[in-house]
Amino acid sequence: MPAIVQVEPLTTARALRGPFDYLRPEGAEVGSVLVVPFGRREVVGVVTGLAEESAHRPLRPRRVLEVAVPALLVELALWLADDTCSTPARALGLLLPPKGTGAKTALWAAPGRALATAERLTERQRALLATLPRLAGADLPALRRLEARGLVSIAPRVVRRAPLRLSVGAHGQRPALNGDQRAALDAIDAARPGDRLLLHGVTGSGKTEVYLQAAARTLQAGRGVLVLVPEIALTPQIVARFHERFGDTVAVLHSRLSPGERHDEWARLRRGEARVCVGPRSAAFAPMEDVGLLVVDEEHDASYKHEGDPRYDARRVAERRALLEGAVLVAGSATPRPESVHALRRVRLPRRVDGARLPAVEVIDMRAARGALHPRTHEALADARKAIVLLNRRGWSNFLTCRSCGHVWGCPACDVTLVLHRGQGELACHHCGHREGVPSRCPSCASVAIARHGTGTERLEAQLAALGPLVVRLDADVGDPASALARFEAADRAVLVGTQMVAKGHDFPDVDLGVVLDADATLRFPDFRAEERTFALVAQLAGRAGRGAAGGRVLVQTLTPQARAIALAARHNGDAFLAEELARRAALRYPPFSTLIRVVCSSVAPGAAHAAAGAVRAGLDAAGVAALGPAPLFRLRGRERSQVVVKAADRAAAVPAVGGVVDRLAAERGHRHAAFSVDVDPQ
Repeated sequence: MPAIVQVEPLTTARALRGPFDYLRPEGAEVGSVLVVPFGRREVVGVVTGLAEESAHRPLRPRRVLEVAVPALLVELALWLADDTCSTPARALGLLLPPKGTGAKTALWAAPGRALATAERLTERQRALLATLPRLAGADLPALRRLEARGLVSIAPRVVRRAPLRLSVGAHGQRPALNGDQRAALDAIDAARPGDRLLLHGVTGSGKTEVYLQAAARTLQAGRGVLVLVPEIALTPQIVARFHERFGDTVAVLHSRLSPGERHDEWARLRRGEARVCVGPRSAAFAPMEDVGLLVVDEEHDASYKHEGDPRYDARRVAERRALLEGAVLVAGSATPRPESVHALRRVRLPRRVDGARLPAVEVIDMRAARGALHPRTHEALADARKAIVLLNRRGWSNFLTCRSCGHVWGCPACDVTLVLHRGQGELACHHCGHREGVPSRCPSCASVAIARHGTGTERLEAQLAALGPLVVRLDADVGDPASALARFEAADRAVLVGTQMVAKGHDFPDVDLGVVLDADATLRFPDFRAEERTFALVAQLAGRAGRGAAGGRVLVQTLTPQARAIALAARHNGDAFLAEELARRAALRYPPFSTLIRVVCSSVAPGAAHAAAGAVRAGLDAAGVAALGPAPLFRLRGRERSQVVVKAADRAAAVPAVGGVVDRLAAERGHRHAAFSVDVDPQ
């Protein structure tokens, strides 16, 4: 029996490389979580391996914690650390429940001995006994008095903190599958362990029902189901449908839960009480065992990429987990990524489930128009029963300037302008969160002539309210997106206005109008994915309209009506767009025909970031890795930044080479003032 445990301490230091040997305590296995002595302090660590002996004199761990993670997830985390040029400790930290939480206990009151015939009780006491068994509340003193007489038994009991479920979307009996759906379900059934499928279905084609029935078959086979969605608060419909179909065996994991709710959902999955997990990207690490089906819904969505370290892509993690578990991966979207079309076997759902045609899309040229809304758009909104309007800018105005001297209000910590949020009465930075009051005069020349430029969702909400219907706004400033969607669903006549959140998988049959404002905004970004994102945004919003019997239409306002992405999205021609986009990327050697790796160096010390990035470039040149840069980035959160970009044909060689250079430089004293961040497959 192995006498040594190899432990990875959960520290943030990039230069630290474990694992470290400790004596094996009783019951410790791979995945056990220990408190171990580490230098002059005690830290939490995860057991990543077992050994017969050690070359050192190992110490004994302080204690074994009740928390433990499946050994397979430890293997997944160690792979993730290598794949993202991160550290094992940071990757293993993704597996654990929230810190500082545990099971909640409460007093449970149950009937005690039987009542004697002549038992003297008041009417209130008899009424109290009639309510048992239940949790004790404010009436605990009265229950204690009955306990003293043996009539009540009171004992602590673990109480589950269940997340609030807000049901949004159409409900009803399980629909019968059409021929395309049955073929898709058969393809999933026939898939081998580790197979990866792309469910490419137009909006309204019934992808969710295919997921549900595939999940039911997986559960019948005794295996678990993991469903990833872009943002859990924005897609309550799919959560509600899984709860309706599978009941309490469904657990939900996401950051909007309280720490106690997250702990209890995590524990239910770990114990096997819940066999279906639904959640955003972090749910890819749900502590389930024997997963048979992994679903990645709306797989095109960029929110699957994590911005913190490790900068993982949940879609890639799901693929790796499916391989380790021997599970089937199903990635679904109406606008799949070119990378997915290139790599995955495609299963098609070419028609809507009700046989209805996709809505007609009219592209409106805004080059000669004034204001945010074209007159035709204004008329259509006035006539629509329910409409969804997408404007991918939040706030009231994009920026403020002084009409007298030209002063622009900018963020003191970032090289960006501040956005006016009139409802909160403040200017805000959407990068670092800096906030300040709305100015009454210019700080440079004291002029009171202040101009507001541009329109955001807050300003558009106020303009649309004048049309008469209920206007519901959905953007990052809205505290409860699910409630906003529920209000929109319940209204007889309403407009849902917001950022790209309004295009994320919502299914409202009575929406008869979709509107995209400033549709070409994403095309103006210097990003090779700009056309892909523009196409997806227009096509996804168009898919929200015309799902009911009354049909619908879509208006797309743009300054570039001839743009390829907009024209093809208006014709619902995804195949042509994907074919052209893949050909363009092959010619330019962009993903999926190469791997991009970005190294960002940052520092508060002037010049340190650029010097560190120059050292990265020199190290990569010496290692034979072709790189571009260093190039400056805009200042963010008070830190200067500079970047180096690698475009590699051989991912397997480039990723460890970049990681090795960064690890070596991060440990050098000459770059102690700089922070290094590696982003493999930047989004």
